[in-house]
Amino acid sequence: MPFVEAVRMALATLWSQKLKSFFSLIGVLIGVTFLIAVVSIVQGMNVYMEDQFANRLIGLNTFQVRRMPNMNMGNITEETWREWRRRPRINYGDSDFIEAKLGTPALFSRACDDRAEVVAGGKLARDINIVVADAPFFRIKNYDFAAGRPFSPQEARAGAAVVALGFEVAEKMFPGVDPLGRTVAVGGLPYRVIGVVAKQGTLFGISLDKFVIAPFDSPMQRLACRLGFMDEFHVQSENVTAMSQAVNQAEELMRIRRKLRPGQGNNFAIQTAEAALSGWKKISAVLFAALPGLVAISLVVGGIVIMNIMLMAVSERTREIGVRKALGAKRRDILAQFMIESATISTVGAAIGIGLGIGLAYLVKALTPLPASVAPWSIGVAVFLGIFVGMIAGVYPASRASKLDPITALRAE
Repeated sequence: MPFVEAVRMALATLWSQKLKSFFSLIGVLIGVTFLIAVVSIVQGMNVYMEDQFANRLIGLNTFQVRRMPNMNMGNITEETWREWRRRPRINYGDSDFIEAKLGTPALFSRACDDRAEVVAGGKLARDINIVVADAPFFRIKNYDFAAGRPFSPQEARAGAAVVALGFEVAEKMFPGVDPLGRTVAVGGLPYRVIGVVAKQGTLFGISLDKFVIAPFDSPMQRLACRLGFMDEFHVQSENVTAMSQAVNQAEELMRIRRKLRPGQGNNFAIQTAEAALSGWKKISAVLFAALPGLVAISLVVGGIVIMNIMLMAVSERTREIGVRKALGAKRRDILAQFMIESATISTVGAAIGIGLGIGLAYLVKALTPLPASVAPWSIGVAVFLGIFVGMIAGVYPASRASKLDPITALRAE
């Protein structure tokens, strides 16, 4: 029997026996749905974490010198937390030393942040992230401006009372009004608005546009920085290779400045996007490692169901098999027919599972902060599994059908 004809017969059987077909498909369907949905969500999380989480919060080709890491996804023990909190804080002398001695060309910016109220024209915005930083901060963060400009190096050196507003803060404080040149009060002191940063969106449902940025040496420093210490020192290199060199140099310079002996561990942290993602990558690896086993359970169950359905089909079509053999059909023709039918049934289940899996992934994306990104390779794997499971499940029923004696088969009722 030609391949196309065998597929057509299998599809006709599926359509004519809808309920039985549904139960024969359900195992493969569930396995493939789970595969596509989980891979899509994990793949989306990988892209999201790399492009949005780490690069937005740290910066491209950027590292931070900190007292302790501020992004931790692993299991941090109480002892480790205590050790981190005993470390000396990063001070202005540390940042000046690195900037003066670093041998790799880079952009530098000191930065501190805290939460405060912002007042403008009788409107009050609570829990706004106030940031003080040096002029290169905007380039390091790759901020575009919806209106106005960042503060200049001259304004930064002079500690001018100027600010750039996050998009959400600007909309809340000056609805329908151009905020440029207007005044906002932070900590009771006035600051002139010179720019509005373009909309950054959200990260896991948390707004990235609720901030006010002022020069590091402005009066806002007394609110954001404490006792002459800073939260982080940003260093951005031209590319990944230069950043790797700069990280090694910065670590060496900090160890020299803090007079650490060769056997002593660092009493500071150098955080890169890669380091921030290390915890998530471990979680992702565990999910991908567990996925084959979970999918395999559904596929094995689905294969057993398909095998049983095909054995029933052989029993129901015994007389048909006898007629075909009497008309000259060879054993391999009967074998091929039932294996193709079994593979077709399984592949249809896989196809429906692919659609449901993609739909489920994007439903999760629409209803939660979790992203989704369909991996083309997962669709290819799903189709392969559908064909493979169907063929394996069809081997025994097809073998039984091909071995039937034509005389005995013709006598079957």
